[in-house]
Amino acid sequence: MILAGANDFVRALSRLGAQLGYRVTVVDARETFATALRFPAAHEVVVDWPHRYLRAQHAGGRIDNRTVVCVLTHDSKFDVPMLAEALRIEEIGFVGAMGSRRTHAERLERLVAAGVGPEQLRRLRSPLGLDLNAATPDETAVSIAAQVIAAAGRGSGRPLDETDGPIHH
Repeated sequence: MILAGANDFVRALSRLGAQLGYRVTVVDARETFATALRFPAAHEVVVDWPHRYLRAQHAGGRIDNRTVVCVLTHDSKFDVPMLAEALRIEEIGFVGAMGSRRTHAERLERLVAAGVGPEQLRRLRSPLGLDLNAATPDETAVSIAAQVIAAAGRGSGRPLDETDGPIHH
C-alpha cells in the first residue's frame, strides 16, 4: 500500500493498512511532514516526489496486482503526476484519490491534459472510499479500506442484509 501525502488521513490509513497486512509506504516530497515519527505504523516513510518513487518501484519490479495506491495529498502538483504515473502502470491493483466531486472533476481535466487516456481513467477510484458518512480521519480510513477490500475481493460494498449469496469468505 503506497500512500501519497503526509496528513491525518494518511496517518489513519497507514495504521489500518498495516493492520490489514499491507506493507505500507508513506511518500511525500515535504521533508518536514514525511517523518517516521508522524507515521509510526508505516513500514517506510519516503521523502520524494510520489510519482518518482512509484516509477522507481515499478522499474525495480516491486509493483504487482496486489499493490494499492491511494493519493491523499489534496494538492494537484503532487496528485496529478502521481495518478498519471499510477494509472499508466497496468499491474497496480487499485488506484484511488481523495477529494470532493469538484476536485475530482478538475483532477480529471488535468489528467487528460497530462495525456492519461480514457481506459486508464476508468481505473481511478475517485472520490475515494465507500459512503459511510465518515466524519474523522479514522472513519475515512475505514471507508477507504472497505473500498479496497471490496475491489480486491470483487465485493459489491453493499450491506450484507441487502444481498444474497456467500457471507465473509
